[in-house]
Amino acid sequence: MIGIVDYGMGNLRSVQKALEKLGHPAEITSDPAIIRGADRLILPGVGAFGAAMDHLSHGEAGEGTLADAVRAFAETGRPFLGICLGMQLLLSESEELGIHQGLDLVPGRVVRFDFDGNPELKIPHMGWNELHPVGDHPLFRGLDDGVRVYFVHSYYCRPEAPQVVAATCHHGLEFCAALSRDNLFATQFHPEKSGAAGLRILDNFCRL
Repeated sequence: MIGIVDYGMGNLRSVQKALEKLGHPAEITSDPAIIRGADRLILPGVGAFGAAMDHLSHGEAGEGTLADAVRAFAETGRPFLGICLGMQLLLSESEELGIHQGLDLVPGRVVRFDFDGNPELKIPHMGWNELHPVGDHPLFRGLDDGVRVYFVHSYYCRPEAPQVVAATCHHGLEFCAALSRDNLFATQFHPEKSGAAGLRILDNFCRL
């Protein structure tokens, strides 16, 4: 079973519908036990980092928090995918609206695009842009370098270890558009909104 973590932030149904279109049933859940027991887990999300961590940090007595369940799943070695804000939450901290601690599954920091003095570079970075996979990564199997995917974000991930960068994109600067470490995968862009290329990425994840 593919679990989609429901912590009150994100267009969860669009991710679920994309998976169902590919023939991969998925369950939207906020139950820590189901999250821990999933075969694969997806952490999507849109919105502010601090608010997201607040939601993830709440839980019922005896069950632990959603954050605890997500971390526990990550330690199982089963495939895990973060999407957009879900990717950013994997890092140690974010500077969005103050300094907020993340899940700390991937050491690094989430920082804001800074294009002061260049009005041609818009924030948020929104729309289609080219994706450049790093090496022969299984998440991007069957896709050409420069394939276009859909982004909506004002902050980007700056992981400490360059080897976890699985793909890059350019918007004023080259930034980490996807990361990979062991069983953890994440995309800053929205595969569920990225047409055929995005569906291919989701299918690749489900077949890992």
